[in-house]
Amino acid sequence: MTIQSLTPDQTDTLQEIVNIAMGQAGDSLARVLDNFVQLSVPRIKLIEAADIGPWISNLVKSDILITAVRQSFYDDLSGEAITIFSAEGCRDLSDLMGYQTDLDPLTEKEVLFDVSNILVGACLNGIAEQLNANLSFSAPSLIAENAPVSTLLAQDSLPWDYALQVEVNFSLEQRNFMSHLIIMMAEDAIGSLQRSLDAFLEAS
Repeated sequence: MTIQSLTPDQTDTLQEIVNIAMGQAGDSLARVLDNFVQLSVPRIKLIEAADIGPWISNLVKSDILITAVRQSFYDDLSGEAITIFSAEGCRDLSDLMGYQTDLDPLTEKEVLFDVSNILVGACLNGIAEQLNANLSFSAPSLIAENAPVSTLLAQDSLPWDYALQVEVNFSLEQRNFMSHLIIMMAEDAIGSLQRSLDAFLEAS
């Protein structure tokens, strides 16, 4: 496998940019939920598409059921974003957003789409704005519902051989809620990302 690797300077710069963007995403979610959002340190790595499913299974507790929302992005940067929620996390979200009773499936899906849109939009737009990159989004779709995490991504469900992956965890104080946001930039977008990072470094 030939991988178009980032240089150390590009990696450090991307880490700083992602930190800022993730902070914006966490702040946006905190305002909606009126609850302090805790963020993990973003992790950035190159990964083969065939390894992404097993890697996610190791990341998320294998004994819980998850619901996941998938959204594509394209233009100067392209790839897929996946937001993973636990069943307990879904219940916490509905409570924090003011729903007093159990949600019907359609309303629960709308809540998950709203939260996923906040996280994905704020994070990716934050990255794009810092890099002066254009970005568009597809509509979100539900790709897993109360399912084992091992079934989330089949080996052939991604249209590329490898991706630059960014992963961060969002959690709430005094709540069971935790969400994993995984952004995968497609292999054919890595070159464009590198040029944008170089331009950012030259302008700094």
